[in-house]
Amino acid sequence: KHYMVVSLSKGQKVDLTKTNPGLTKVHIGLGWDTNKYDGGQAFDLDSSVFLLGEDGKVTGPADFVFYNNTTGGNGSVVHSGDNLTGDGSGDDEAVVIALNDVPASIQRITFTVTIHDADARGQNFGMVSNAFIRVVNEGSGEEVIRYDLGEDFSIETALVVGELYRHSGEWKFSAIGSGYQGGLAALCNDFGLQVG
Repeated sequence: KHYMVVSLSKGQKVDLTKTNPGLTKVHIGLGWDTNKYDGGQAFDLDSSVFLLGEDGKVTGPADFVFYNNTTGGNGSVVHSGDNLTGDGSGDDEAVVIALNDVPASIQRITFTVTIHDADARGQNFGMVSNAFIRVVNEGSGEEVIRYDLGEDFSIETALVVGELYRHSGEWKFSAIGSGYQGGLAALCNDFGLQVG
């Protein structure tokens, strides 16, 4: 049976597991395009995942999953690592999540994208277009949820793209699309991770 892809706009929330019974493993794809500009510096965008408790905070560095710590949640959350080619599916980076194995203490799985060294390179999300997040059934390869962020950003250097969260024993997805200044450090501090 073929399901329609649910296409979300900012602020929308949608059932994931309830409307896709039997879905246990998801591939979260993140992608973007960088616009041409004359700064002469390469763009290095990174996706990171924060595994948050009831209080909206991580319990420690192990709950911050990114290219230098690619596995979290007792192995239930696996990051593809940095700099995929973006061939094929169009995802630049990806995270695979075994939903049934996520520790009960983790209530929210938050997906972010940041620009490495943004301040030094004079870069921001105003130079990035076509950013998206999509949820794919890992078993069937079928895309079930997609959120295209649009071009609402200018000086921000960090984005909270979306999140999976628990609700009444099921997982839901929320399209957040919020920009922040201060890059990854600002996000880490918000989510309770002390960075230098």
